Amino acid sequence: MYDLTGFQRDILYVIVGLEEPHGLAVKAELDDYYEQEINHGRLYPNLDDLVDKGLLKKGELDKRTNMYTVTQRGLREIEARRNWEDEYLGAIEELSTSA
Repeated sequence: MYDLTGFQRDILYVIVGLEEPHGLAVKAELDDYYEQEINHGRLYPNLDDLVDKGLLKKGELDKRTNMYTVTQRGLREIEARRNWEDEYLGAIEELSTSA
C-alpha cells in the first residue's frame, strides 16, 4: 500500500464500508469527506489503477453501473496499513496519558 496515494487509500476504505460500492456511491462518500465535489476524471482513473494493482475487483451491478469490491490482497494491505498506523497512534496515546 506504500505506493498508493492518500486518495487511493481513501477509495479503498470507502469501498470496504459500503453495501453496494458503485462509482457514484464512492464519489458521494468522498465528496462528503473532502467537503467538495470529486471530479469523475479523478475518481474513475484511480478506481481503474486500484483494479490494475489487484486491490479491487470490478464487476457489473447492471448494464450501466460498475460495482467494486476489495480483493483479499486489498484487505491484507488495508490491515497491514492499520497495524502500521496503530504503532504510531499508540505512541500518541502514551504521550497524552503521561502529560
